[in-house]
Amino acid sequence: MRNYVCGIRVHAWMDFEFSSYVLLSELLVSVMLFVCGCLKSRVKLFELVTLALIQPKLRPSACNPKDEKERFDPTQFQESIVQGLNQTGTDLEAVAKFLDASGAKLDYRRYAETLFDILVAGGMLAPGGTLSDDMTRTEFCLFTAQEDLETMQAYAQVFNKLIRRYKYLEKGFEEEIKKLLLFLKGFTESERNKLAMLTGILLANGNISASILCSLFNENLVKEGVSAAFAVKLFKSWINEKDINSVAASLRKVGMDNRLMELFPANKRSCEHFSKYFTDAGLKELSDFARNQQSIGARKELQKELQEMMARGDPQKEIIAFTKEEMKKASLSEQAMISIIWTSVMSSVEWNKKEELVTEQAIKHLKQYSPLLKAFTSQGQSELSLLLKIQEYCYDNIHFMKAFQKIVVLLYKADVLSEEAILRWYTEAHLAKGKSVFLEQMKKFVEWLKNAEEESESEEEEAD
Repeated sequence: MRNYVCGIRVHAWMDFEFSSYVLLSELLVSVMLFVCGCLKSRVKLFELVTLALIQPKLRPSACNPKDEKERFDPTQFQESIVQGLNQTGTDLEAVAKFLDASGAKLDYRRYAETLFDILVAGGMLAPGGTLSDDMTRTEFCLFTAQEDLETMQAYAQVFNKLIRRYKYLEKGFEEEIKKLLLFLKGFTESERNKLAMLTGILLANGNISASILCSLFNENLVKEGVSAAFAVKLFKSWINEKDINSVAASLRKVGMDNRLMELFPANKRSCEHFSKYFTDAGLKELSDFARNQQSIGARKELQKELQEMMARGDPQKEIIAFTKEEMKKASLSEQAMISIIWTSVMSSVEWNKKEELVTEQAIKHLKQYSPLLKAFTSQGQSELSLLLKIQEYCYDNIHFMKAFQKIVVLLYKADVLSEEAILRWYTEAHLAKGKSVFLEQMKKFVEWLKNAEEESESEEEEAD
């Protein structure tokens, strides 16, 4: 049987399924109505008819309808994960293999939160951290595992393998950890301990960033002491995997090194309380780190204040009084204080770029502030600290390389530096930085000091 529509030949319709027949019939009726209204190009009609002929062939899916449902239906996705975990049980190697294989047929990208909720808590978590009552659950998850470091290390490997296999899960996993930390009040103490140990191991392995710790600064968690208790378990497992230097580097990288005090309420946010709490918990290295960080922060703030006072031209008596008060508040030693003062003094002026002029400028500037320097060099160790800072500064700022000896002589004449400190620096206590240059510069002056000392001793002997 042959049929023609506007010159286009259409072969026997009986070759197609009934559904195709209906579709084609509807199309032809529409076409005829269209032609009756206003005849358009045959090319357009050809495209429409061709689409009708090809479409039935495209409809049947090569995929299993059940697989498609599991992939795109959240309930089916959850049931598939739960069923797989129930089959693998406590065999975490089998769990890792199951998750690896399932990623090929399940949409991990779309349902990452569901996946991680199940692996951690056994089912979907409702707001607040409770399990959704109407959802399928499994008893084989992190929260039902044994509460020991070895088991948590094994679970960390499961997550590590999963994320390495499916890199797009990295961001979702980090967001999941942040969410779980906000839900801590909804978990039991044992569940919190397991999550803390796991998080510490994941941080040590680099699976997540230390920025997730922001969640622990939640006001409610801090107020009830949940954050601090969680942090103890977390840092213990983290330091167990790595040392405190590695932990410190990770914290500094994301600006968390100066925020650890926020684990406590405002009325307990002191270095003393932090130190006692974590030292009593067996984390003295973390206490020492926090104390050092607070000291660094206080030093930076003090240095900034001193520079502002110098820029305003405040009297040196006021600067000295202020500095001594701040030094006492921050429990800073005189050696630490003289280093801060030197940096502040040298940062309070814009230096000439010409080497032949900068020495004269430096001498004039330091002569002005010699009373301030003298007020904080009452000890031999403080004098040596100042000498080392001067050496380091002149080495790091190449225009000052030739100014070192003149600066030292100036401060000697101003009673800031003693001959004992200078001789000790020269013979044994100097830095390696620019050693040969600076020792050569100081050679004649040191010889003069030694001769003067010998003459003084001779005069004393003659007097006796």
